[in-house]
Amino acid sequence: MPNFSKLAQLRGFEINLLKGSVRRYSSSPANAQFREIISDQIKSIKEAGTFKSERVITSSQSTQITVEGSNKQILNFCANNYLGLANNPEVVNYSKDVLANYGAGLSSVRFICGTQDIHKKLENKIAQFHGREDTILYASCFDANAGLFEAIMTPEDAVFSDELNHASIIDGIRLCKAHKNRYKHRDLNDLENQLKSSTARMKLIVTDGVFSMDGNIAPLKQIVALAKKYNALTFIDECHATGFLGKTGRGTEEYCDVMGSVDIINSTLGKALGGAAGGYTTGPKELITFLRQKSRPYLFSNTLPPAVVATGTKVLDMLLTSSELTEKVQTNTKHFREAMTKAGFTISGENHPICPVMLGDARLASTFADEMLKRGIYVIGFSYPVVPKGKARIRVQISAAHSKADIDHAISAFIEVGKSLKVVQ
Repeated sequence: MPNFSKLAQLRGFEINLLKGSVRRYSSSPANAQFREIISDQIKSIKEAGTFKSERVITSSQSTQITVEGSNKQILNFCANNYLGLANNPEVVNYSKDVLANYGAGLSSVRFICGTQDIHKKLENKIAQFHGREDTILYASCFDANAGLFEAIMTPEDAVFSDELNHASIIDGIRLCKAHKNRYKHRDLNDLENQLKSSTARMKLIVTDGVFSMDGNIAPLKQIVALAKKYNALTFIDECHATGFLGKTGRGTEEYCDVMGSVDIINSTLGKALGGAAGGYTTGPKELITFLRQKSRPYLFSNTLPPAVVATGTKVLDMLLTSSELTEKVQTNTKHFREAMTKAGFTISGENHPICPVMLGDARLASTFADEMLKRGIYVIGFSYPVVPKGKARIRVQISAAHSKADIDHAISAFIEVGKSLKVVQ
């Protein structure tokens, strides 16, 4: 008979946050058993040292933030706010105007009564930015990745996916019925051997443009060449590239000098493009039309809210007229990487604003991050299972909104903590 003793005291209470009171409710043995099972798993996560605590930010997302329990300004070096536009006054005010004119939300999916003219305008603007024929919006890029492969791939087809692709790509591929192949990370020989041996009707090579844990970039030029050689299609997830990678921020295609060569691009509005929410697929008009008919996250999810649409629209307007912010984040990135390398740190990845400071030991990474916070720098330590064992690191993310003084402050703090923890001389 199951032992429910651990959770016996939890039965019969529920916090009513709205009234600030405690209300009794009845809990079944099955509910108590469920709580105990989950509690044991949480305990195991904590014992393994991989429990993820959430710091509560009490300010807007910016290069300088405040966190719960302190009014002290902290320099933020761990957000995906690459262009520094998450609280940009122009973007915020434009979003407020659209909110006032179009309302809080559509209370509907797109094909019923959830499409406004602003959704179509944003889709057209994204297509223009990427040089594609059409675009379909989703609530997130996770949804875009979940909705693509199942819709277009059949048992006659084959997917070839980089082994370190984002979880949303992995989950999306799991949903489809195509033959699934995984090639070694950025290993072109392994990819070619698998393409060569495939007899699938349609072959789709799938890769992140930028791999977010390491800040390294897909060898897209060579991938495109292999796709041409073996009559395959190409797909890239550009969440950590759109808006700031490449000379004008057009992403991995521009960085690798293969603009217009990739067949399907998925990306997000929730990082560089305003930091709010939303994702999209952009590519051939036939594909986008088909996804509007078949993509489940699109068909069964509420429409992207007007204020979020406004954020993406305003940011794209800014990027279509100027590359100033793109150039600034690239300059900041170069300065940080060069100074940290000179100081003796090992920085993973390529010329990307994701700058992993490699430390190796998980406990060291956690201690290092805590020490940085004491010095007013907000960074996070990453360790197994988020990254491989022995590959723990502090993942620093540079923004166009960081000043040179901000970056120099962070570098000084890294050197001070690095010396105290014997990471650098």
